[in-house]
Amino acid sequence: MAETRSPQAPASVDDVERLLRRQTRRSLLVGGAAALAGLAGWRWLRTRDKEGGLAWPFRRVLELNERLAQAYYQESRRAPEFPLEQAAEPRVNYRVGVPEPAAVATWKLRVEGAGAPVELTVDDIKALPRVDMVTELKCVEGWSQVVHWTGARLVDLIAGCPLATPSGQVPDLQRHRADLYPYVGLETPGGGYTVGLEMATALHPQTLLCYAMGGRPLTWGHGAPLRLVTPLKYGFKSIKWLSTLRFTDQRPVDYWAEQGYDWYAGH
Repeated sequence: MAETRSPQAPASVDDVERLLRRQTRRSLLVGGAAALAGLAGWRWLRTRDKEGGLAWPFRRVLELNERLAQAYYQESRRAPEFPLEQAAEPRVNYRVGVPEPAAVATWKLRVEGAGAPVELTVDDIKALPRVDMVTELKCVEGWSQVVHWTGARLVDLIAGCPLATPSGQVPDLQRHRADLYPYVGLETPGGGYTVGLEMATALHPQTLLCYAMGGRPLTWGHGAPLRLVTPLKYGFKSIKWLSTLRFTDQRPVDYWAEQGYDWYAGH
């Protein structure tokens, strides 16, 4: 004969209240311990030595991101291009290194590297093969805009520039790229805003020295008379009012990297 069990008596209100009190105390203890641990960790991070305007553990995370981005970089990779009708003017967005508008009248691009610097005019840049592209300008602030850019590939300037090689020889981009300096530093007039690029990005076919936007010459607010455009990186790398381009074997100072952002800034 099967054993029968009497149904369990329902819990009383007092039983339920006692159970809830035990669970609440446990939750408070666990939550309090987690909060204290988080606060202690945050205080520890804030007291670490800084590198480039950022506590060194955060800087190590950014360096890891940079190594990962460089690992999947390929010269054959292209930023997506869009139909011309999707292009529009991006917002005017600047705060640092802004020159006086009058500086446009006397502007020249100073190129530095091995040997004596040279100065180029906008007409010198326009004498290089013209390139039009419609790509997306992505801002690290979270907005983006498809833009029609016109300019010359930076690689076309580098190809004929002996300043780009420590040997002082005209670069052989087909067979001896190792002779190039590894970095390019870029500055606004007076050096108020700086950008650093690794040479692979400088040689990318979508990295432009841009002098027109939307089929019209650049306006001052968008970086006239010359700016950089490099669509595989966030917009703060596309320096406006470009006045100095320097080939170097030292990683260049980069304004936003010094403020705690990623130096590589790819996306």
